[in-house]
Amino acid sequence: MLLLTKQMAEREGVTEQLKAQNQMLWVQRMNNIRDRAMEIVNHDLIYA
Repeated sequence: MLLLTKQMAEREGVTEQLKAQNQMLWVQRMNNIRDRAMEIVNHDLIYA
C-alpha cells in the first residue's frame, strides 16, 4: 500500500513543494490517494 500511495502521489504531482505552499490542499489530495490505494489493496486481498 505504501508503494502504491507513493506512486499515485508522484503521478498526480502531490509533492513536498505543494505541501509547503498549500497544506490543506496537500492533505486533501493525500487523503484521497490513500483512500483509493486502500480500496485497491482491499479489492485485491478480498476478491483475489
